[in-house]
Amino acid sequence: MSQVYERVALIGLGLIASSLYWAFKRDDLVGEVTGYARSSETRDIAREIGLCDRICDSAAEAVAGADLVVLCVPVGAMDAVAREIAPALKAGATVTDVGSVKQAVIAAVQPHLPDTVHFVPSHPLAGTEHSGPRSGFAELFEERWFLIVPVEGSDVSAVDQLEILWQAIGSKTARMDADHHDRVLAVTSHAPHLIAYTMVGVADDLSRVTDSEVINYSAAGFRDFTRIAASDPTMWRDVFLNNKDATLEILGRFTEELFALQRAIRTEDGDMLHDYFTRTRAIRRGIVEAGQDTDAPDFGRTKT
Repeated sequence: MSQVYERVALIGLGLIASSLYWAFKRDDLVGEVTGYARSSETRDIAREIGLCDRICDSAAEAVAGADLVVLCVPVGAMDAVAREIAPALKAGATVTDVGSVKQAVIAAVQPHLPDTVHFVPSHPLAGTEHSGPRSGFAELFEERWFLIVPVEGSDVSAVDQLEILWQAIGSKTARMDADHHDRVLAVTSHAPHLIAYTMVGVADDLSRVTDSEVINYSAAGFRDFTRIAASDPTMWRDVFLNNKDATLEILGRFTEELFALQRAIRTEDGDMLHDYFTRTRAIRRGIVEAGQDTDAPDFGRTKT
C-alpha cells in the first residue's frame, strides 16, 4: 500500500516504539522516522542498531516537521513531553500516544497542544515483559487490538488516517471513549498485573524462608505470574497512579470474589468451586477462539 504518513516522530524508544519502527519500515508505511529518548544511552543504542532513520537529541527537534507524533513514554512523563514539543509541532500534524491509561493522558497532553494540531489518543493491546530499544520486533501488533480513543471534536479524517496506519501494521482496531477504555483495561490488564506483582512478592518473601524452593519448583501458573510481573516498573507505577479509581473498583470486586472462594474451600463446597471454575474456564476458551492467544502448550510462548 502507499505510505500513510510522510514523516513520523517516535518520542520514547522502548518496546512499543521500536516495534512500531520495524513494522513501519517492513511494509514501507511511512517515509522518514525520527526518534528521541530522554536517556543518552538509549539514544546511542538506537543509533547503533539502526532504530529510526534519524535519532535526535531533543524531543522538539524530533517532532519538527512530523506529520504524526507518537508519544511512547510512561504516563507520568506525558505532561512534560507535551509541554516540550508543543511549540515545535507542525500545523495539521496528528499527535497520538500508546499509554494504557487514557483519561489521565488526555488531561496531561491536550491542554498543551496548539489548536492547529489533531490529538487522537490510542493504545495497543500488545507487549512482552521485555523493554528497551533492543526489544522491539515488527510482528508485535499482528492480530492484536489497537484501541483508538478520539477526544471531543477530533478531526474525522485524522482519526481515519491513524486507524489506517494501525490496521496496516496488522492490528485490529476499535474506537471507544476514555472512561470506558480505562474501566475495561482495569479489568483486563491493570488489576491482573497488580495481582501478579502481589503474588510474586509473596513468593519472594517465602523463598527467603525456604531456600528459594518457591523459585526453583515454580509451576506453570507461577511462571506466568512472574512473566507479567517482569514488566517495566516505571510504566506500571504510572498506570496505577493514573487509573486509580477504576483499578481500586476492580480490586474491590476481586476481594469479594476471593472471600467467596475462601468460604467455599473452608466449608468444602465442592459444587460451588466446580461451577466457578467451569465459568472461568469458558473465558479462557473464548480468548483462544477470539484469536488473542493459542491453546498450544505453554500458551504458545516460545521457551528459552
